[in-house]
Amino acid sequence: MESIHGHDVMALIAEAGRPLSRSEIVALTSQRFGAEARYHTCSAEGLSAEGLVDFLKERGKLTGGDGALSLDTGEVCQH
Repeated sequence: MESIHGHDVMALIAEAGRPLSRSEIVALTSQRFGAEARYHTCSAEGLSAEGLVDFLKERGKLTGGDGALSLDTGEVCQH
């Protein structure tokens, strides 16, 4: 199974144009990439959708509470 880069998920979140709940992000990733998809970033791999959301929150790329997470575009690396 191919691993999806976290940048692709952040782009998906940005496309929504509004804050999303944790469960909405997981549902969107499942719809777009499949329920069994695995994710990676520049410094982590083998993440589930839930694990990726946690990772992005820890890194400051997603801000807010689980009910209303927003992408902090200033924290998204541009490579």
